[in-house]
Amino acid sequence: KADLRMRIFNFDGSEAQMCGNGIRCFAKYAYENKLISKNKFAVETLAGIITRELIFQDLKNKKVLRIKVNMGIPKLRRREIPINGEDIPTVVDETLKTNPEQTFKITCVSMGNPHCIIFVDDVQSIPVDKIGPKIENHPLFPEKTNVEFIQVLNRKEINFRVWERGVGETLACGTGACAALVAAVLNKKTDREATIHLPGGDLDIRWADDGYVYMTGPAELVFRGEMII
Repeated sequence: KADLRMRIFNFDGSEAQMCGNGIRCFAKYAYENKLISKNKFAVETLAGIITRELIFQDLKNKKVLRIKVNMGIPKLRRREIPINGEDIPTVVDETLKTNPEQTFKITCVSMGNPHCIIFVDDVQSIPVDKIGPKIENHPLFPEKTNVEFIQVLNRKEINFRVWERGVGETLACGTGACAALVAAVLNKKTDREATIHLPGGDLDIRWADDGYVYMTGPAELVFRGEMII
């Protein structure tokens, strides 16, 4: 049973199954505003019940520094992601054509929402705003998809940019970072634990031997305000 429930809506008004960055902010807010009193608790999302653990910087004042989240077991089967096309169980290093002259090698993962991961030599040189929407809306993906462009630096580090479904390019995506590590492991490019360098900051991701993916990262208060609805 969950202690709290979270719903999240994208920029275009669509409801997302899950948001890795959002759930860290949600956890920090819930604890520091006394909606919950324990440092380990469960949150219900459209992707299922997610557990998280708060890591404190100041034990006396209980200031939350980082949040560790059990993001669940990644879904790798085509129909679970979901993806149309050939009756091949998984999508690992598969060719995707966006037009007659442009093809990409893709690996697809669901972390409660669909992700299409593309390995590149240099993430900074990729026209994310042009390629991202083409893949997001490709007929291969019946529910559209998030698109991650990742550059493997070594066995422990990945550079990352993301085009989020229903949003566009963003500075960070927690579920995308998890999917990126899973894809890198499936393609034998990294170890099962690595630091993902996102434009908005770093996330530490671990794909444990029991199949669960753990994300650890910060959450910071940016501002407080009131909205009249």
